Amino acid sequence: MKQFDVVALGELLIDFTESGESAQGNPVLEANPGGAPCNVLAMLNKLGKKTAFIGKVGNDTFGRQLADAVQKSGTDITNLIFDDNVHTTLAFVHTLADGEREFSFYRNPGADMMLKKDEVMENIIKEAKIFHFGTLSSTHADVREATRYAIKTAKENGALISFDPNLREPLWDSLDDARREIEYGLSKCDVLKISDNELEFMTGTKDYSKGVQMLREHYDIKIIFVTLGKDGSRVYYKDMMTEKPTFSEVKAIEKTGAGDTFEGCALNYLLEHGLDNLTEENLTELLTFANAGASLITTRKGALKVMPEKDEIESLIK
Repeated sequence: MKQFDVVALGELLIDFTESGESAQGNPVLEANPGGAPCNVLAMLNKLGKKTAFIGKVGNDTFGRQLADAVQKSGTDITNLIFDDNVHTTLAFVHTLADGEREFSFYRNPGADMMLKKDEVMENIIKEAKIFHFGTLSSTHADVREATRYAIKTAKENGALISFDPNLREPLWDSLDDARREIEYGLSKCDVLKISDNELEFMTGTKDYSKGVQMLREHYDIKIIFVTLGKDGSRVYYKDMMTEKPTFSEVKAIEKTGAGDTFEGCALNYLLEHGLDNLTEENLTELLTFANAGASLITTRKGALKVMPEKDEIESLIK
């Protein structure tokens, strides 16, 4: 028996999200803990799973805020490193009228970029049933080497590999670099969660089934989730494709963390049911639960600290 259900490596940062206006008419920004990998882990914690995070923050006020929030969410932070020389990464999130977002990053450099291979604790990765990562831990040389080492260690120790590209175009020197790193992730993962725009970026088509087929021709990925924003999600597994809509009765105010919540719910289902013999009924149940969780997080500001409870998700489904 392994100690952790899911271990994730990647970015941990502050999302400054809009929270009204001051008396002078200036935008008020709330410092929300964020970063896709830890959002995923926070959702898994809500569902009773054991998780651990590998990453780096600055030894500053924001870094300590993040460490406290992640630990209180239930995630093990033994391998969270504090950098004395580089500050915690900051993201400023502007929410558009339809709930979509525009990002501005202060990460040149940011502490999450500075994680090195020799700082990754091999013993934690060996204890993972699933290892989860994205591409923001591959934007620069040192953290890219650390990520590759972690993936190699996880695969050698029998973990399933989960990958979410989480493309953030402003953080790449070149979109060709981003494409190469996504291709690397696709070549290593068993479980892929990819958004509609990321699938189009990688395949050049808006026909999602065609895009998935193009990926399958090159990569041996056991299960592929395609998130479609307000249109719900799809899952491709063996010769089956299942699609479910979002919960239209939920009024979205901000979409930060929706994909991460979906991912956490999906990984939770795979932990409980395995990945080898899923039925169409299983896939429908999985998407329904994950869509409900993702719908609920869009009604809240922030993500990591406000993940939905299991009974909230079940109530929405009912």
